[in-house]
Amino acid sequence: MPLHIETPLIASSPLSRKGLDVLLKLEALQPPGSFKIRGIGHACERHAQAGKRRFVSSSGGNAGLAVAYAGRRLGLPVTVVVPETTSARARALIEAEGAELRVHGAAWHEANALALSLVDEATAFLHPFDDLLLWEGHASLIDEAIGQGARFDAVVLSVGGGGLLAGVVEGLKRNGLSTPVFAVETHGAASLARSVEAGHRVELSEIATVATSLAARQVCEQAFEMTKRHDIRPVLVSDRAALAACERFLEDHRILVEPACGAALAVLDEGAADLSGLRSVLVVVCGGAVATIDTIRAAQAALANAA
Repeated sequence: MPLHIETPLIASSPLSRKGLDVLLKLEALQPPGSFKIRGIGHACERHAQAGKRRFVSSSGGNAGLAVAYAGRRLGLPVTVVVPETTSARARALIEAEGAELRVHGAAWHEANALALSLVDEATAFLHPFDDLLLWEGHASLIDEAIGQGARFDAVVLSVGGGGLLAGVVEGLKRNGLSTPVFAVETHGAASLARSVEAGHRVELSEIATVATSLAARQVCEQAFEMTKRHDIRPVLVSDRAALAACERFLEDHRILVEPACGAALAVLDEGAADLSGLRSVLVVVCGGAVATIDTIRAAQAALANAA
């Protein structure tokens, strides 16, 4: 039995406008708070079936929380290694799922190195975004939306490491669709856009964004390769626009999402992408459990003070 739930697909009157209908896939309503449980749940089930008796992850955000949730549901112990920058809220949510939490390193790559050192024959390592099993699981989002009757001319989603993008494109492919995908990043975390521009994968020298779930220095190879075979259109939005979109989405739909999700919603709010000629778009409301309205407003205030 899948560890994710079937999430609602709704038509958004506030986000729709003349000539464009907006459909929302509400992944923020997944039990751990984000789409991550689709791929991670699928991977954890497969690893458990293969005889693995423990899970290790190196994400201090939604992926780590999803692994902790999956482990609890499957009755297997979980260790999540997070960097020192991980928020107190994220740490508390992971521990609340019963996982062992270790804090190590100033950045994710240092936490990841420790996590990998903990893996043995009985342990499965769950990467936050770069894993075939994750992409297979994330593809269920498209299967499900189509099964719910969704008809759309484009998909809009946020891109961090590229796991969601890889899964969605796989889902479109297995349903016989060549639908374009608007892949949204913030200016300070534009690893996909910069890679497409350069013609090869680029590793960012620094990350500068409030949308911390998008803060991958390099998009996974699978997501980049898909830009050569599928109509993927990189889009950049500002931190300010992403935060404002979170506030508006809370007002319009009574659901709080994090800035990484707000980036995709901002495309509809500020017209950052050319959506002309499209009749309907499917927006992946990817969610995010670690944000609060207070942290969003604090980030808005900080940007205002810096201006």
